[in-house]
Amino acid sequence: MKEDFFKYQAQTTPHPLALEISHAKGSYIYDIDGNAHLDFVAGVSACSLGHCHPAVIKAIEEQLQKYMHVMVYGEYVQKPTVEYTKLLASLLPAKLDTTYLVNSGTEAIEGALKLARRVTGRSQIISAEHAYHGSTMGSLSVMGFEERKKAFRPLIPDISFINFNNENDISKINKETAAVILETIQGGAGFITPNNDYLQKIRQRCDEVGALLILDEIQPGFGRTGKLFAFEHYDIAPDILVIGKGMASGLPVGAFIASNQMMACLKDKPKLGHITTFGGNPVIAAACLATLKVLLKEQHIKETLEKEKLFRSLLIHPSIKEIRGKGLMLALMLETTEIVNYLVLSAAKKKLILFWLLFEPKAVRISPPMTISNEEIRQGCEQIIKILNGYQSTTVN
Repeated sequence: MKEDFFKYQAQTTPHPLALEISHAKGSYIYDIDGNAHLDFVAGVSACSLGHCHPAVIKAIEEQLQKYMHVMVYGEYVQKPTVEYTKLLASLLPAKLDTTYLVNSGTEAIEGALKLARRVTGRSQIISAEHAYHGSTMGSLSVMGFEERKKAFRPLIPDISFINFNNENDISKINKETAAVILETIQGGAGFITPNNDYLQKIRQRCDEVGALLILDEIQPGFGRTGKLFAFEHYDIAPDILVIGKGMASGLPVGAFIASNQMMACLKDKPKLGHITTFGGNPVIAAACLATLKVLLKEQHIKETLEKEKLFRSLLIHPSIKEIRGKGLMLALMLETTEIVNYLVLSAAKKKLILFWLLFEPKAVRISPPMTISNEEIRQGCEQIIKILNGYQSTTVN
């Protein structure tokens, strides 16, 4: 199977971890030899309710018995899709009342960028240095990391960059700006949170010059930071909200959300301003709806902040210089890239799943399922400390 994996499936790096999977349940992924691997990554923040949550499986199975794909997005009335978008609207600020469902986070970013240019009649998009919003051409254009972009240039024009949390750059937002796009918490850069009312100041500047604010909550959304959406921590609301990853507990999905008035621009002049065949798929919408209902009914969002405190209390070590992030979106900042690689690869051998971040080589991702137990957190953290102690021993010797 591994030979076929490398031969027939396109790869994203020269050295994938290549763990051969049998099944997954709860906080564990099982390999073909029956070994249980404690998952501190959750499919890169996608498996909000862990693996194969029974409520999500039930919703998927029930919808499968009714119908799957029946028509391109936006033509037929499909119950799970309508119920889901209605529930989302009830939980968001009034101006975020209409959802366009797509197939991934990066596709949602593409739709949001198009919508901003269509609504404002302007072309300039301002993004942040070290930002990551996906890998398709529009999303790549607003990525703030040249090393990943230069091989694919030319990209879409009229993109400018500011530094996240740098108030001096806010004045670069002007009356030619269609939109400012920011991650509410910068992910690939090292789980950097906004400080000193930064997002409020961005919001105020956008209002002053008539620019739209797009917030990318693909990773921090759906309770991962202790609020349903991370922007709720900062007393602002975007004009366009982009979501994905944790929406469906592991199925591929994304969406962008705006006012009904704004979203209407995509259906006329020209018609079919944004289209998708499989967006709003009823099976995936059923999984989204089940996921959201569980998050609202149970205590997982509230418990996220308590679990963050537990992680922070347990992960104390000379090699850990800082723990960035919020809730269960955490990054261990280590002394060197060598320690990072040692920790991730040694943990894999010890059957603990950790992972790297995109742009910050001294960071280790910790983004477990929100359903992870305190005991599982303790077990994983104990293993991390043991590995770091082992690294120190090898360097001393």
